[in-house]
Amino acid sequence: MKLYFLFPILIAFCSCNAPKEVQHDWELIWSDEFDIAGLPSDKNWSFSGQNKADWACYCSDRIENAFVADGYLHVKGTVEQLPDGTMNYQTGCIQTKGKFSFLYGKIEVCAKLQHGKGSWPAIWMMPENSEYGGWPKSGEIDIMEHLNDDVYVYQTIHSEFLDNQGGKDSVSYYVTAPYNVNEFNVFACEWYPDSLCFSVNDKSTFTYPRCKGDDSQKWPFDKPFYIILNQALGGNWVGEINPDDVPQEMLVDWVRVYQ
Repeated sequence: MKLYFLFPILIAFCSCNAPKEVQHDWELIWSDEFDIAGLPSDKNWSFSGQNKADWACYCSDRIENAFVADGYLHVKGTVEQLPDGTMNYQTGCIQTKGKFSFLYGKIEVCAKLQHGKGSWPAIWMMPENSEYGGWPKSGEIDIMEHLNDDVYVYQTIHSEFLDNQGGKDSVSYYVTAPYNVNEFNVFACEWYPDSLCFSVNDKSTFTYPRCKGDDSQKWPFDKPFYIILNQALGGNWVGEINPDDVPQEMLVDWVRVYQ
């Protein structure tokens, strides 16, 4: 979940292998159906914590920002006006790091998004151990990011090759995909040794194939990754927050992982 500059999607995949025929017989290996009210299950989730990254600068471990109620996970961005007139923003950010990660398979997340200036909900994955080095060397898989009032979502790949070695100029690394506004949608990624295949509501949107060779700078996606769900507010990419549009909330019905 890093700032990146948007370029037109390019058709060519320079020196990349065509993905093998995908499989369709999946077995559920992990899920959270969010059936028990209260804090997200500590068996599956922990709070991500606050840091200087745009997506994490307001992260909170308050139950008001990440909780289960009525059969849904509520991941919220909230605001309070302080006595001096400044706005105190807090956002929900949870992760499976240290509790669940996986290598290859299919992840599906059924979620409903809100619109508003400065809203930035996301469903994404990061490497459990960053064995190839700090971001973006060990990769990032963005299954869904939504900005402001857009009627589409972003699905994106990050790597050292793409973000720091000019790879974005030669390969397609993201897509803007339509989704059903004000409804629950299923955002998914099928992860194979030779490709990452994205979809929205079972409709294929984008495939990122592995480039030839074993260069981790181009393909760091051969190590286990964990899941992050968050509702960010503001930042260089999404832009300024309109406090009148806050609170913002991503509702999650379920998260399921198959192999």
